[in-house]
Amino acid sequence: MRIIQLLPTMSFGDAVSNDAVAIHRMIGEMGREPEIYASHIEPRLQGGYIRYAEGMIPPSEEDVLIYHASTGDPLNNLVPRLPGKKMIRYHNITPPQYFRGYSEEAEARCAAGYREISRIARYFSRGIADSDYNRQDMRRMGYRCPVDVCPIVIPWEDYGQEPDPEVLETYRGDGWTNLLFVGRIAPNKRQENLIRAFYDYHWRYNPKSRLIILGNPVGMETYLGKLKEYTTRLGLEGRVVFTGRTGFRQLLAYYRLSDVFVCMSEHEGFCVPIAEAMYFGLPIVALRAAAVPETMGRGGLLLDDPDPAAAAAAIDRVVRDESLRQAVRKEQEKRLAQFSYEAVSRRMRQLIGKMIGEG
Repeated sequence: MRIIQLLPTMSFGDAVSNDAVAIHRMIGEMGREPEIYASHIEPRLQGGYIRYAEGMIPPSEEDVLIYHASTGDPLNNLVPRLPGKKMIRYHNITPPQYFRGYSEEAEARCAAGYREISRIARYFSRGIADSDYNRQDMRRMGYRCPVDVCPIVIPWEDYGQEPDPEVLETYRGDGWTNLLFVGRIAPNKRQENLIRAFYDYHWRYNPKSRLIILGNPVGMETYLGKLKEYTTRLGLEGRVVFTGRTGFRQLLAYYRLSDVFVCMSEHEGFCVPIAEAMYFGLPIVALRAAAVPETMGRGGLLLDDPDPAAAAAAIDRVVRDESLRQAVRKEQEKRLAQFSYEAVSRRMRQLIGKMIGEG
């Protein structure tokens, strides 16, 4: 019996890709030979165990297929025609309207994703959603099969690597307060609201502060340009840092340098960076939207709306109030235990085991 994962795109640092890689490793730990295929593979990931879907040896009826669904892709039409026991791992789809005016391609791809993934619901015997928020989305799209919830599989041991020394050298010890957001540059992340909240915090509470926006801008260059223009209009040049695409050790360095994690995103199917922020003990200020409250639990302060004055006041509070930070960290430790590699991989193994045991 083969256990085969398929996904539209395999890219470095992407949450869906990282989840597939972690599950690949986990399947190997189960004593089975895992396989993983994608329609598109980022160049730096080519040539290894990740192979193109077009070259896949067709599965048999006894094989298990795990399909990572997150966007429009030809695999949405191919997977239903393949033999085997089919499980969908649903990561949610960004509502296409967010991309209107920024990327016709992204808008069309997400719109197609909703149509295609809804249309193929009857072909899957089980589903696994990253969050209950995603599970509810599957129900709205017509999925009537059993759907379980299992968070993204995160191999936390990787986060013990040494952080990038150049990044540390650039920012460490200058006495400035560092606010951090991690996530691709995309309109649903609402980085403009993040910048506006930082403006209020910087000028009202703490002029020795900077905002670090870490994220891949590829495909969203128009949106990035508007963010930079907005930063200039607010007089925040040099105080807002756009890192662009980074390596993993650079990511670790930015987390270690930061004082607060701030998220104004309106659409998250899970939100791995919130879990990462908890791992590094960063207090979190986040907008109450989509799966963010579910991911965060009581590990930070939730905002009911994106009002910049309220966000700035919340940021100032977690920076200045040591007792609050300690209370938040205790809650984060409890929540993070539920995202441990051992707990999540055990859950995922159980769910895959149900597929293997089906006749």
